[in-house]
Amino acid sequence: MQDIEIARKATLQPITQIAQKLGVPEEELETYGKYKAKIPISYSSQIQQNKKGKLILVTAINPTPLGEGKTTIAIGLADGLQRIGKKAVLALREPSLGPVFGIKGGATGGGYAQIAPMEDINLHFTGDIHAITSANNLLSALIDNHIYFGNSLEIEKVTWKRCLDLNDRQLRRVNTGLSGEKNIVPREDGFDISVASEIMAIFCLATDLRDLKRRLGNIVIGYNKRGKCVTARDLKAEGSLTALLKDAFSPNLVQTLENTPAIVHGGPFANIAHGCNSIVATQMALKLGEYVVTEAGFGADLGAEKFLDIKCRKANIKPDAVVCVATIKALKYHGGADKEEIETENLEALQKGIKNLEKHIENLKEKFGLPVVVAINRYVQDTNREIELLRDTLTKQGVELSLVEAWGKGSSGSEDLAKKVISLCEESSTLHYMYSLEESIEQKIEAVCKKIYGANEVIFTEKAQEEMQTIQKLGYGNLPICIAKTQYSLSDDPKKLEITEPFSITVRDLFLKAGAEFIVVITGKIMTMPGLPKVPAAEQIDVDDNGNIIGIF
Repeated sequence: MQDIEIARKATLQPITQIAQKLGVPEEELETYGKYKAKIPISYSSQIQQNKKGKLILVTAINPTPLGEGKTTIAIGLADGLQRIGKKAVLALREPSLGPVFGIKGGATGGGYAQIAPMEDINLHFTGDIHAITSANNLLSALIDNHIYFGNSLEIEKVTWKRCLDLNDRQLRRVNTGLSGEKNIVPREDGFDISVASEIMAIFCLATDLRDLKRRLGNIVIGYNKRGKCVTARDLKAEGSLTALLKDAFSPNLVQTLENTPAIVHGGPFANIAHGCNSIVATQMALKLGEYVVTEAGFGADLGAEKFLDIKCRKANIKPDAVVCVATIKALKYHGGADKEEIETENLEALQKGIKNLEKHIENLKEKFGLPVVVAINRYVQDTNREIELLRDTLTKQGVELSLVEAWGKGSSGSEDLAKKVISLCEESSTLHYMYSLEESIEQKIEAVCKKIYGANEVIFTEKAQEEMQTIQKLGYGNLPICIAKTQYSLSDDPKKLEITEPFSITVRDLFLKAGAEFIVVITGKIMTMPGLPKVPAAEQIDVDDNGNIIGIF
């Protein structure tokens, strides 16, 4: 049975009842039909005296192209916590249309561990990402309009790109202004996917509406003839951008198939952005629940590092426990097994692939200083010998293993993980950042590449060195870094799956994101506008004769 069919057969509660579980009165909600609502950002002031809940971060090993079921585990864990009597709430990212219609599919979990209504959440939801796209492109329109009417700011180089929430490689580089009309200045432009837009990052890192407006005004859209930054504030754009985002900025409330509350808000990618849901949603969840389960995108080398070094630093929060998700299949894949070999028992490949998991555990436990449990998203073909090999390896490292079957069993398949996480949350820990903000940009990049990825060398292209010097001279050298890197490997080579020999990381370029208040570092061949696969998921999505959407997985 497809995920969408399972979701459609679930008995959902009215969203007002879900809100009641969190103590949010009906009159505070802005409802979007029966099963979706926004909790106004203004409501945050009413819950500041509430006790803060425990924060649980769900991350993973480096994934295969179809993912490791990290969202499924996060949802299953929240349901498992509710099952054993805890007041649990999810804090997740919103899905992007790019993956939904691309190779990865939806991002609402799977099987009996889903958030719902899944087709709504995976598609337009409450329009947040559309609002972000519109704000981004309004700024683009204001830039070119200013140039058209005389360019009094003397803009010489525009660095701001347009965006679209779809995978479309054809738009990576485009020429605009080709109509031939008087005063229109043709120029080269390009598109990012909306979830890689700086406005998405700002949306997720702003702490309130005032901070949102301040950050939007700080966006650097390009440089003038004297090499000075030109900002959105110079264009008087921050007010209208904030107006477009005002309603979207309030977090969304939905539920799991087992009626656990889920706050779903913001959706930056982790391979090309910072990969975490919004600060305002996480802070709200921490004041509404005993246990808050959140997720950082892709593997721990990307999502978890950015969650800890960027989001936690900004929000002054830290996880009380970390769940590192893996599958036996993916571990064998990282051990050199091909797509057919991962479907059968292969202890040799598993032993090699476990090194990937061990590296992530080392990073989370020893370097960041956080308590960790490993959750295996179990498949029917996983053998007892493979599971015991993995368990024995982890036991030697003092890390517990939980076999999770939330996909097929719902909360009963994640009860063991819930109990282990509760125990972990009682351990004392101190979060250690991988770098201080006072270090140089180069030192910060090298810290992440060497400590977290395990690189023995970082190579900076001439262009990257020039951009580092420019950013430093402009006075932004004290910002955190956000490294754009392939999710499939600890290195910058998506095909280098095994950890067998030393490797280097090549930094190709850097981009200042003054509004988001971080510096994007481009490594390898990462693209900020992905492309569709040869057979995109869009080919199987349809609407049946009754008006039901089908084919989303």
